[in-house]
Amino acid sequence: MIKKILFPVLVLCFYFVSAQDYVPKNDGVKAENTNYVAFTNATIHTTPSEVINNGTLLIKDGKVVSSGTNISIPKNAVVHDLSGKHIYPSFIDVYSDFGVKKPQRSERSNAPQYDASREGYYWNDHIRPEQNAIEHYNFDSKAAKELREAGFGVVNTHIADGIIRGSGSLIALAPNTNDAERILDDRSGQYYSTRKSVTSNQAYPTSLMGTIALLKQVNYDADWYGKGLSKVTDRSLEAFNNNKSLVQFIEAGNKMNALRFDKVGDEFNTQYVIIGGGDEYEMINNIKATNATFVIPINFPDAYDMEDPFLAQAVGLSELREWNQRPTNPKVLNENGVTFALTLHDLKAPKEFKEKLQKAIEYGFDEIAALESLTTIPAKTLGKEASLGQLKAGYYANFLITSGNIFDKETTLYENWVIGDRHEITPMNAVDLRGDYDVNVAGQKYQVSISGDVNKPKSKVKTDSQELGSSISMTDDWMTLIFSSIDTTKQDFVRLTSKIKSTENFNGVAILPNGNETTFYATKKVNEDTSEDKNSDIEKEKDHPKVFPVTYPNEAYGFTEKPKQETILFKNATVWTNESEGILEQTDILIKDGKIAKIGQNLSAGNAKVIDATGKHVTSGIIDEHSHIATAAVNEAGHNSTAEVSIEDVVDSEDINIYRNLAGGVTSIQILHGSANPIGGRSAIIKLKWGESPDNLIYNNSPKFIKFALGENVKQSNWGDNVRSRFPQTRMGVEQMFTDYFTRAKAYDAAKKSGKPYRKDLEMEVISEILNKERFVSCHSYVQSEINMLMKVAERFDFNINTFTHILEGYKVADKMKEHGVGGSTFSDWWAYKFEVNDAIPQNAAIMHNQGVVTAINSDDREMSRRLNQEAAKSIKYGGISEEEAWKFVTLNPAKLLHIDNHVGSIKVGKDADIVLWSDNPLSIYAKAEKTLIDGTVYFDMERDEQMRASMKREKNELTTMMLQAKNKGLKTKPIEKKIDKEFHCETIN
Repeated sequence: MIKKILFPVLVLCFYFVSAQDYVPKNDGVKAENTNYVAFTNATIHTTPSEVINNGTLLIKDGKVVSSGTNISIPKNAVVHDLSGKHIYPSFIDVYSDFGVKKPQRSERSNAPQYDASREGYYWNDHIRPEQNAIEHYNFDSKAAKELREAGFGVVNTHIADGIIRGSGSLIALAPNTNDAERILDDRSGQYYSTRKSVTSNQAYPTSLMGTIALLKQVNYDADWYGKGLSKVTDRSLEAFNNNKSLVQFIEAGNKMNALRFDKVGDEFNTQYVIIGGGDEYEMINNIKATNATFVIPINFPDAYDMEDPFLAQAVGLSELREWNQRPTNPKVLNENGVTFALTLHDLKAPKEFKEKLQKAIEYGFDEIAALESLTTIPAKTLGKEASLGQLKAGYYANFLITSGNIFDKETTLYENWVIGDRHEITPMNAVDLRGDYDVNVAGQKYQVSISGDVNKPKSKVKTDSQELGSSISMTDDWMTLIFSSIDTTKQDFVRLTSKIKSTENFNGVAILPNGNETTFYATKKVNEDTSEDKNSDIEKEKDHPKVFPVTYPNEAYGFTEKPKQETILFKNATVWTNESEGILEQTDILIKDGKIAKIGQNLSAGNAKVIDATGKHVTSGIIDEHSHIATAAVNEAGHNSTAEVSIEDVVDSEDINIYRNLAGGVTSIQILHGSANPIGGRSAIIKLKWGESPDNLIYNNSPKFIKFALGENVKQSNWGDNVRSRFPQTRMGVEQMFTDYFTRAKAYDAAKKSGKPYRKDLEMEVISEILNKERFVSCHSYVQSEINMLMKVAERFDFNINTFTHILEGYKVADKMKEHGVGGSTFSDWWAYKFEVNDAIPQNAAIMHNQGVVTAINSDDREMSRRLNQEAAKSIKYGGISEEEAWKFVTLNPAKLLHIDNHVGSIKVGKDADIVLWSDNPLSIYAKAEKTLIDGTVYFDMERDEQMRASMKREKNELTTMMLQAKNKGLKTKPIEKKIDKEFHCETIN
């Protein structure tokens, strides 16, 4: 009975399915080819690691029916004999903007835009998860052709605009079908980037740290919204929540950003697929630790044109290394077990892809891994591993037909089939003339080299004495070669024409410059040495490009090995303790396990490394309370309060100023947000551990700080009239803004502590920490009236300002500062560089100190920070401060202001071994830091520095020679451009 019911149901279903396949057209009856197509006698690479020799691939209706050696071929099959040829799965690019129209840039306005331009969407225009690529997609036949010719059959496209960009679409590049069949998935992933939308001028965010904070806030807001707690409809948050089930792609663009955004993902239990920048090899252990899948561009840089020795001096070692090392990136990623797909992203054109990929293979990238990165890995990344990337039953019939190994330079790509749709790239019967030939024309001998693509060959024609201009063309099996005559004083040419029957020997007609016709003969040259010895491992090693080792960091003055913690005994030093013992003569210091273990005379060495410090001085490391080095951003200027941003998110551990500061005896710094707004961002307190990752620089259990600012900058006095539109515009407006934000934070904190559901607001979280005395304020300040104002505002809300930095009028209010309990971190003798510092005096630090204010000297400048020892000495000259107290201005006192004085700032048993060995009195202009230690590890050593300089000189010379050789070989080079070195100050806007 059941069978009787099922049969008509199945027939009916078949009828409807068949009926739905028919699309009515006005040009007659549709005839659909349902034949099988069989490809026989081929080498079939069903997966990157599985190969079928002399196999058959059978396809039907855009899918693979079967692949193997004993395949039964249906009678109605169209059979292609592919003897001697290979079949590979076609490539997949998971990061593309194919077929999606680029959004139009909004009309620029002189005045900044602070509010969103849309209603019913998220408050920030650059958050656009509601966008769907499929709604903006239109098949681009020309671009699809270029992609197919590069070997690609499927691309994952998206709208390349905005910080959150919405969903993408998976598109098959089939040339002769319709979009109903091409669109494999209309919601294939959600996309993110570090760049704002071009469709809006909304200012926020203006920095990378603002972008990171914004992404975090979106996640918190989406969680709140998803719980149904919002009172308004937000189409962006709805779309964001709906897209959470998709693959999440984020364009990081470089190794540092990859680590930064992976941390954001970890915070919200999201594993991003990270689009990298090609420099992952430089921090491979950190990259591996993300456990993320990467999408890697292979836009390896061209060599510089180094012929001009004066221009060549402008090229830094890091740029030279980048050219030498970047082609190894795929190899290093693969050898370290990082899962990654390759992408065309960042290439100028798809036709460059083959050359770049071959270069990666030349530099050691495994061929099986290369094929995986273009087929099975991108398929799995997209969740399409059951239908894409392999040539097995049920998979899409996406495959390439080649003349041989797909990665070989001489291999020809004949056809690219996409969902069973054939696209011919090079006719299979095309004659391959590539090679070197001896050509005889009327007794004159020529050497002819033919290279390039089979269907677009290139020629070089030489005699024994000169190279002649030439061009070659192929039409089916007819060759035409034209080259200049030997007599260069005449514009005459020799023309050769031949029907090619054999690529080893052929002849044809030659038309000489005088019009006479004769016969030419061509004989292909045989490789001189094809013996096994030629291909031995030794010879291969000689031919392998030389790659210089990566250093930590991978730039000038990087370590070949990261320095290790040591047990060190300094003997007979003059020790500046900064403790009650004062300055100790002929004293020993034992450093062990990263700590100061013993201080005294005649200490035993044990297994310690002994350093004779006779006649030298040992101090605690210098601490800079106000610095802007070692960061990728300094100001988030998009709002008047940006408490939600954090410098810790953008620490740059590869800033050369870290090493330069170590050479000046600096061991710790506070990286402060700038002064673009009254309430700035959170700071980062770091140790200058050159060669470590950003996270390893940040203090463990680091005290919490935030930057406030007063004065000209925050009210935009010097920004220009066109951009002066953001509140506040006056000093009294600044006071009101602080009052408003603290009042809001009190209300937020009360709601948070009520036990009821609340929307987590990163900005309010941070400001409420200030009110709860969990976060300290360091405030940019100059004028006494504002200094007084902020202390009163703080007291009204029952907290204290921790530090006034700059505070060049501190001498006017030192008594009030002492009463409030705030410290001062000032310049030694800067004044008159803008109106509000006209009253600055060099006695400022001494006056504050004498009044009982904890006083420090800071830099706010990458150059000054290298000589803070000398800046401290100025207070001796101008203020009559003792040497010991002056030295505390740059060591113990900033440690107290940063609340790290229990770890650093003085030489005391049990404290961190952050110490400096000076050649002379540290306050002397003649003193040099000979060794700088952090946690018992020598990060700067003057003798090692000299050795590194000599080594870098040799390396740069060798790399320069290699670039010159590359140009002589005809490889592409690029002109030298002077690199602009970043320099951040308080007012720097990114």
